[in-house]
Amino acid sequence: MAEQKMTQQPEQELSEQRRVRREKLAALQAAGEDPFQQTRFDWDATSAQIKEHFDEMEGKAVKVAGRLMSKRGMGKVSFCDLQDRDGRIQLYARQDEMDEAVYKKFKKFDIGDIVGVEGEVFRTQRGEMSVRAKNIILLSKALLPLPEKFHGLQDRELRYRQRYVDLIVNPEVKRNFIIRSKFIKHVRDFLDERGYMEVETPVLNTISGGATARPFITHHNTLDIDMYLRIATELPLKRLIVGGLDRVYEIGRIFRNEGMDPKHNPEFTSVELYQAYTDFNGMMDLFEDLLSSAAQKILGTYQVEWQGEQIDLTPGWPRMTMAEAVKQYTGIDFMAISGDAEAVAAAKSIGVELPETADPTWGNALYETFDQKVEEKLIQPTFITMHPVDVSPLAKRSPKDPRLTERFELFICRSEMGNAFSELNDPIDQKQRFQKQVELRAKGDSEAGMMDEDYINALEYGLPPTGGLGIGIDRCVMLLTNSDTIREVILFPTMKPLDK
Repeated sequence: MAEQKMTQQPEQELSEQRRVRREKLAALQAAGEDPFQQTRFDWDATSAQIKEHFDEMEGKAVKVAGRLMSKRGMGKVSFCDLQDRDGRIQLYARQDEMDEAVYKKFKKFDIGDIVGVEGEVFRTQRGEMSVRAKNIILLSKALLPLPEKFHGLQDRELRYRQRYVDLIVNPEVKRNFIIRSKFIKHVRDFLDERGYMEVETPVLNTISGGATARPFITHHNTLDIDMYLRIATELPLKRLIVGGLDRVYEIGRIFRNEGMDPKHNPEFTSVELYQAYTDFNGMMDLFEDLLSSAAQKILGTYQVEWQGEQIDLTPGWPRMTMAEAVKQYTGIDFMAISGDAEAVAAAKSIGVELPETADPTWGNALYETFDQKVEEKLIQPTFITMHPVDVSPLAKRSPKDPRLTERFELFICRSEMGNAFSELNDPIDQKQRFQKQVELRAKGDSEAGMMDEDYINALEYGLPPTGGLGIGIDRCVMLLTNSDTIREVILFPTMKPLDK
């Protein structure tokens, strides 16, 4: 999608235009014609409908409504571009075909004003499909002029801060959010058809849990306690599996008090789903089917372009263990290494930096080597499986190697798209891993988790073998829209205040 710059007008010029528009408004109000008193306009056609069904609509009366985006013409004939929800349609207004008073009022309308038009569909001498206006009603007065020039790839900040203007003047931006809406609908339809139940879980929690991330902290005045905005929906959803709701999912906002970059926004949207009596292999099959079918249904193809790469979403994506991927791309075989010290030395030998807040382990060394040296090389859809226990506090251990867990992440074009486990259902093991997180937190790791005694209590009632999956909605929409930053697919991304 081409990005465009909204050029700010000089303050003096802007102030003059504001003054003129306010004077026009005052004159209308003094004449008893306040446009802000208009309550409704029952349109019956859109620009797209007229163009798609022109042959059958030609010569018929229509009512259209939208924003004036341009005005041209002289004297007794005017041409305008009207922008509605679907696109643009030309208006043809001629004084001798309208009430003279209505035409004179219309001549004073400004670009940006919102109008309702009664007229008939016709084609101009130049062949352009248009609406011949019979009556034009001012429905809302624009007191600020639209930006005059749009060009280049600059000034994204202004576009994101004033998304309402961005959507008006860059109609192609709307495509991203139409695709986003379609993708979320596809996710719901896909899961509903497979017997999943959509549920809602708390946004405010007394414990930060379900992921390793730094939370936002707020305070509940009545209870006089600190609370945390959720960093995941995992633990409440798995409580529902314990309760017998065998297939559940939630689509909702997640909040993480972390850095901002092209892939991260402090609040983002995820879908988490859990299914009893399956494992991470079942979740891999489901994720591949969900995302590939979304591309086919929404875009009509498995072939997409993202971040300058041609991505093939045709089902049949490769699956590699994390150790296999590290060996393939770095030459280090962690499965042939047994001790922590040897693993740490091997990682450091190729420039891997290990976190200072944790005692370096074999698992830390494997994970950090993958994260720093391998992830950037994964372009085509690839499932990376069997993550270390050290970085997977909620995933079930592998029966083949207790250092590893039955966990996968999907990577496309150097980006993590989703995370899934065979869920840990051993309450004793789970409590020990929570305790490890508590110890890391005490050493200064602000992303480490907390002890959740109630969740341990739930597990003691019995969690069946369960597969769980979390998918980043925003990342998937970035893929489907070829967007290079998450801000292009979030209508109102987090922005630093201008006075800071």
